[in-house]
Amino acid sequence: MTSGFFSGDLMRGLTIRVLLFLSLALLPIGLIAVVQTRQIADQSRESAELSLIAVTEQASAAERRVIQEAFGAAEALTSIVRLRRDDPQECTDFLREYKQASDIYSLVGFVGLDGKMTCSSTGQEHDFSEVENFRTLHDNPVRRAMPVTQGAVSKQVITLINAPVYENRELIGFMALSIPQDAINAIRETNDKHSNVAMMTLNKKGHILTTENGLETAKQEYPADIALSLLTNQEPSVFFSKNAVGEERAYAIVPIVPDTVYALSVWPSDTPFLDTGVSTRLSALLPIVMWVASLVVAFWALNRLAINHIRKLGRQMRRFALNRTLPRGTLGSSVPTELVEMEAAFIGMAESILRDEATLEDSLRQKNILLKEVHHRVKNNLQLISSIMNMQIRQAKSEDARFVLRRLQERILSLATVHKNLYQNDDLVRVDASELLREIVNQSLSIGLASGGDVQVDQSYETIEIDADDAAPLTLLVSEAVTNALKYVATVAPGKGFISLKLSYTGPEKAMLEVRNTIGNPDEVPTGTGLGSRLILAFTRQLNGHVEIETKNGVYEMRVDFPVPTDSKMVYDY
Repeated sequence: MTSGFFSGDLMRGLTIRVLLFLSLALLPIGLIAVVQTRQIADQSRESAELSLIAVTEQASAAERRVIQEAFGAAEALTSIVRLRRDDPQECTDFLREYKQASDIYSLVGFVGLDGKMTCSSTGQEHDFSEVENFRTLHDNPVRRAMPVTQGAVSKQVITLINAPVYENRELIGFMALSIPQDAINAIRETNDKHSNVAMMTLNKKGHILTTENGLETAKQEYPADIALSLLTNQEPSVFFSKNAVGEERAYAIVPIVPDTVYALSVWPSDTPFLDTGVSTRLSALLPIVMWVASLVVAFWALNRLAINHIRKLGRQMRRFALNRTLPRGTLGSSVPTELVEMEAAFIGMAESILRDEATLEDSLRQKNILLKEVHHRVKNNLQLISSIMNMQIRQAKSEDARFVLRRLQERILSLATVHKNLYQNDDLVRVDASELLREIVNQSLSIGLASGGDVQVDQSYETIEIDADDAAPLTLLVSEAVTNALKYVATVAPGKGFISLKLSYTGPEKAMLEVRNTIGNPDEVPTGTGLGSRLILAFTRQLNGHVEIETKNGVYEMRVDFPVPTDSKMVYDY
């Protein structure tokens, strides 16, 4: 619960909201930066791949020259063969002279469709009809290059170049040129130093034709999970794969003779050609660095220009709200104008509140003094009336008149007691009912009980604060109840009478007044007018209460339930 509150309170903070909106504002710029960074990375990668392809082309220059010349020679010799194939000796002499002039090929010859070579640089007839390479070439008459581990004539490792020979658009045979591996190694530029792992040439089927590092190394570095025959139909490309022993390698494949022969270079995965550089890697972090830097600057600016001053102003407001203390100093000259104006408005408002509160307190103090004076004078006037009535009681000739005047005097004294408690109390709105009732009851008992009377009196009052408007009816009600109890308890045998008064809470904002007394012999009680009972009911209604009266076993019980709200309540007027 607490963590949820702090998290919600944090998200409502000005700093978080501004940073959130700033992040949204920087989002388009960040996306542009990401796109541009991606483009830079792609360009760097393409440049690295082009560099690797260029190095591969350079490294395969010897093979390229030899193989391209071989295919060119095969195309050129087809024209000569078509003219001289009917004269085997002339054809053989020409091919022998060409071989000696080129000094590259171990065999140059023409193979007919029957698989027999009657025209060759060796001057001998050779039969290739049962050779698998010839049958494959016969079934698919296209120019091609094939690796041969042991030539039928030269007995060397050779690369066999074949080109179909047509006459009047009809296939008549194939030109065959054998290039020894030693001849290619002899013309390869040994001063070219590259960090490649292996360098080889392939035909369209992915068969290795030549290699710089030996056939075993070439087979070991051959990609294990990619068929190169799938890549020989593409433009120059770079790809990554694992070699036969599971090491990660970079491969660059370049066509030497389009759709026929390709050069393949193998490089370590961390080759410098593929290292796009620290700047490229850092450029990938540039959008994040820009975003973080912007948020840091925004956070610093917000705290320096606004948040710190707003918090200080908030502390000043809280301090004023708690103890009415004005700020000792202003925010300072470096604070933004808007916050300075806000602080000036707050100080002006605070000074105005202090002046208004001082005026209200002075006015309230004067009113309290006047109210206390009013209650004091009312109490004095009521006591003066009581004194006059006391004089009248002494001059009354009949007992009934003295009784009526004495009862009226008790009620007036009860009201005087209420006003005395009000002006003696600092709170003119509420009074302590327990103190008020104790004083009223003691006053009534001192007047109504004969000296030496043997009547037990029990009083139990809880401290209950009641409205000033409830004080008068409650005291008058108690006065009437006590007077009524004294009238009945007087007929009880000595030592047997008692009067019990109790005031207690019965619930939230609810109280009960309970008066109990013995009734003795009712026949000895003088007959009254019933005014006391009517007054008790009237005072109960003024208290918005309910009265219950019960007599059993010679005991009179009266219970009055009434509310004691903390707020002011509706009061009936009677």
